[in-house]
Amino acid sequence: MPILLLVDGSSYLYRAFHAMPDLRNRQGEPTGAIYGVLNMLRRLDSDYKAQDVAYKACVFDAKGKTFRDDWYAQYKANRPSMPEDLVKQIEPIHTGVAASGWPILMVDGVEADDVIGTLARQAAAQGIRVVISTGDKDLAQLVDPLIQLVNTMSNEVLDEAGVLAKFGVAPERIVDYLALIGDSVDNVPGVPKVGPKTAVKWLSHYGSLDGVIAAAAEIGGVVGENLRRTLDFLPLGRKLVTVRCDLELPLQLGDLAPLAVDRDRLADLFARYEMKSWLKEATMAGHPGEGRDLTAGNAEPAGAPKAWIPAFAGMTAAASEVKAAPADLLADGSHRAAYKTILDWASFEAWLKKIEAAPLTALDTETTSLDPFGARIVGISFAVAPGDAAMRRICR
Repeated sequence: MPILLLVDGSSYLYRAFHAMPDLRNRQGEPTGAIYGVLNMLRRLDSDYKAQDVAYKACVFDAKGKTFRDDWYAQYKANRPSMPEDLVKQIEPIHTGVAASGWPILMVDGVEADDVIGTLARQAAAQGIRVVISTGDKDLAQLVDPLIQLVNTMSNEVLDEAGVLAKFGVAPERIVDYLALIGDSVDNVPGVPKVGPKTAVKWLSHYGSLDGVIAAAAEIGGVVGENLRRTLDFLPLGRKLVTVRCDLELPLQLGDLAPLAVDRDRLADLFARYEMKSWLKEATMAGHPGEGRDLTAGNAEPAGAPKAWIPAFAGMTAAASEVKAAPADLLADGSHRAAYKTILDWASFEAWLKKIEAAPLTALDTETTSLDPFGARIVGISFAVAPGDAAMRRICR
């Protein structure tokens, strides 16, 4: 089944800015958000590299007001201005996203959520699987059999069962749930003193927000009184938290085919902001994020599956022993002929004994990336002498 990957770019911006330390290049320019956003995109690309990603887009909020501001003057009125250090990183983030092969979308007058919702529903209607990468709970209302949410920071994946387990209500009741508890991020008030537990209790008992409203007179206590005082606002609150899925967008799904990676443009960006490991990748053969410069002349082939582990490419023994080895032994690659892959515990225990007896051992981790934040360990390799090396795979 083909996949549409949609990234909530506006969510990425703020999450990266607040999650990363105050990173700067030697010119004092802030770089943390740039690194964080691009790192999450790289992680997403890596996670879905082996699947049929037919379409992809990174969606950002456009500048200016939206239709929700016309409905409710206080919408998002509590939000402070974007921090100046984040403002400085917007343009390079957009540059890096586009150069990484991601089409960028910003549609005037609507929010990124509405663009995402519209594209997701259009794709699902065509039998296309949709993966939305976000940390925004509002988008849980979009989840259905073909649409799921992923969070690259927490590794959380939400399908229909996941939404129910996390929030206590099914995706089709997320709007009602949000209308009751409110959304402090967007300055949408809910029913005072009504939190997630009460909202779930009411929706489970009365079926929907309309059912809660109809039964308002019979709900006792302070929360019942607060509910009755909020009845006039609840229909508007529900509108405000509802993601629109019917926009007339100035593009079609076919316009969102993955773009070619612009390695030269990425190299310029990484050089300016001193992202050294990525700069190294961008100047290697293959696409950024796919090569592994383990040693000169040994790189992971572009498009290799996650479980592909190089046959100890570039793994050597201690430097002193390598220097003593004949030069042609390493140059022609013959020292790799006896490398072993450890597939059972007996072989592993035998190698542990060899390591204990060896005067010197070289140890290396095999990972999915050179990036220390996004890399995952897939194996451990070791050598006790030139040509005498092995690797134990620890995950697939």
